[in-house]
Amino acid sequence: MGVLVFIVLTLGLGALITVAVRSHWHETSPVNRLTFDPVSTSLAGTIFAQFAVGVIGVLLISSEYSSGSIRTTLAAVPNRMRLAVSKLIVLTASIFIISEIVCFIAFSMGQAIFSGVVPTDSLSSGAVLRSVIFAGVYLTLLAVFGFALGLILRHSAACISVFTSLLLVLPIIVLFLPQSWQNTITRYEPSALGRAMMSTTPPAQLFAAWTALVVLAIYVAVALGVGIALLQRRDA
Repeated sequence: MGVLVFIVLTLGLGALITVAVRSHWHETSPVNRLTFDPVSTSLAGTIFAQFAVGVIGVLLISSEYSSGSIRTTLAAVPNRMRLAVSKLIVLTASIFIISEIVCFIAFSMGQAIFSGVVPTDSLSSGAVLRSVIFAGVYLTLLAVFGFALGLILRHSAACISVFTSLLLVLPIIVLFLPQSWQNTITRYEPSALGRAMMSTTPPAQLFAAWTALVVLAIYVAVALGVGIALLQRRDA
């Protein structure tokens, strides 16, 4: 069910947003037209899909703690590192494949909708191809991050609350800080890292795409390391 929601959000909302942009293109100012990115706009559905993949990652492990089935799982697989790595491989491989397929479809749909009215981009451009691929990578990393939170907190509601707060609430809080602080903190926000990864030319206040990928990967690696360490130390 979570995967279906993720697909619908990415494709459905992406299509709605691109249709809206096309419908109001003649009202767009010259400045906005010059800075318009048809790639990230086509992938706008990922803004909502990121919450779906996070929940998928969280529930992969936290649901077993909630139901108590984690004891049965650990009895069948006493090696906790092997258990965590096995689940991680399944999660990463499945989400990565689905995310890449969905992101490429979303991009193609968006460019088809824009065609003839709004400037479009082609996958023959290295920056465009990188942006679409990184969109799938971004969603995959968020799913792994959700999985790591599940290992750390073990309660589905708590994990989802923390995940949502990091992606949605944190950027709102930062808006109330002094401008100089905003410029420094914003680029490190997970959602801002995702925008940088999916932009053909990231805004000046954000990291470059590859740098954003590295920073997000570090976040995920640290959270995953803590989660696995806690899994091995704590009782089920």
